Amino acid sequence: MIKTAFAATLAALFTFTAPATAQFTYTPKSSDYVGLYLGVQIWQSEPSGIFGEENTLIDFNLKKEQQINAFIDIKHPISFLPNIRISNTQLDTSGKTTLTQEVGFDDQTFPIGDKVDASFNVSYVDYTFYYDLFDNERFSFELGLTARDLNGGVTVTGAAKSSVDNCDDPNPSPDSPCPDEENTAISSGKIKTDEIKPMLYVATNMSLPLTSLSVFAQADFLLIDDHTFSDYQVGLSYNLMRNKMADFHVNLGYRVVKMEFENLNSLSTDLEFKGAFVGMIARF
Repeated sequence: MIKTAFAATLAALFTFTAPATAQFTYTPKSSDYVGLYLGVQIWQSEPSGIFGEENTLIDFNLKKEQQINAFIDIKHPISFLPNIRISNTQLDTSGKTTLTQEVGFDDQTFPIGDKVDASFNVSYVDYTFYYDLFDNERFSFELGLTARDLNGGVTVTGAAKSSVDNCDDPNPSPDSPCPDEENTAISSGKIKTDEIKPMLYVATNMSLPLTSLSVFAQADFLLIDDHTFSDYQVGLSYNLMRNKMADFHVNLGYRVVKMEFENLNSLSTDLEFKGAFVGMIARF
């Protein structure tokens, strides 16, 4: 309910402030129709950095993972209403390490020397309301606000070993050899993320003369809070096919997501996900 209200408030904010913004809006000749954009992106993300609870951030040697992201974008000719873009991003990875210090995570304590596994499964849905400040065949510039809905969780699992002295048993069984025997207890801690963050959205596209290529860039930056959160990408787009029904573009680029959280639902991070991607966009 809170998430729905937040998105509705954003939409209302843009609606009431649109008259002041509309005077700067360039309206192209082709803006007399509704445009539907569908896109998918395969991203080879390489994570690096540390995370954990506030005072014990650990490098879990997170693995490279291939992520699949998608978006839908609706543009319309009503100048005083914002366009709408909804996108989904997955950040799934895992790693392991041997602890060199005692670590607490979600009320679980993992001792020095413990071998622990980490599973980082965080996704976010972006609800973006934006205006085309410039939009023609050669150049476009978009500006708006994004409500980033974070979901998922981070899990740390370890095997804490304890020693049992079988020789203290006055009547040891044949199955309980002496000397000591080690018992292993599996413990696991999980911190969930469920937050909505307001972000500034900026995007631009510039066609290269005498080619079917264009250069694009897109970014979201956290507006407020004690956290640092950014998501940006740059690349080249090739117009693969164009007809009266649809346009198809192939994209190749590089994307970087930075997450520096300070005690977000007890989770602290200093992480960066970066890597190349390939994508396809269809416009109807």
